[in-house]
Amino acid sequence: MWAGLLGGDVTRWILALRCPPGPLKTYYKTDTPTLDTPYTQAEFLAIDLETTGLDRRRDEIVSVGFVPIRGGRIHLAEAEHHLVRPTRPVGDAAAKVHGLLDDRLAEAEPLEAVMPRVLAALTGRIPVAHHAVVEREFLSRACRALYGHTLVVPWICTLALARRSMAMRGASISDGALRLGACRDVYGMPPHRSHNAVSDALACAELFLAQAAASSGRAPAALRDLVT
Repeated sequence: MWAGLLGGDVTRWILALRCPPGPLKTYYKTDTPTLDTPYTQAEFLAIDLETTGLDRRRDEIVSVGFVPIRGGRIHLAEAEHHLVRPTRPVGDAAAKVHGLLDDRLAEAEPLEAVMPRVLAALTGRIPVAHHAVVEREFLSRACRALYGHTLVVPWICTLALARRSMAMRGASISDGALRLGACRDVYGMPPHRSHNAVSDALACAELFLAQAAASSGRAPAALRDLVT
């Protein structure tokens, strides 16, 4: 499936034709790397979301953070963090996790103002996230709501890469072993500030580069070895 979506083939152009003029159409009209591309020659976007909950059907995005990866390096100067104004109160449970309260979010931009920046940053790049199903589903739902079509794109999931690595080593997966911080511990990485979108995106970017390097032999790993 992913091989048909990478490289600007017919599927991608059909999606571009179906989308109305706007950022999603521009995204689909731009090629992404093929599966045989070494990861050091591809561009990625590590991305993290904070939300009002985990139910994509009713919960909302309240924060987006992303960090570009290019040439096997993190480009921190190009990182961005955007707060998003939800249409309903955040709720105590979510606020306790990420610390984003209604009064602060009331001054943020709405999702329709933030999504074009996210899609512009993602154009030509492969998204990377930890437990990527959350980011994938929320961003896809946002695109459908705003542009009439979902976001169809292959993701690299650092949690899935960690699970695969543990399975190959025959290691048991204990409770919490696949959390972002625990996965970073495997590579001796320092603690990071969790539940802040741009901080988590940076932590994920660092983890991904460590995992990609560990997956490489004499030559850098190809995307087919990393896309989950």
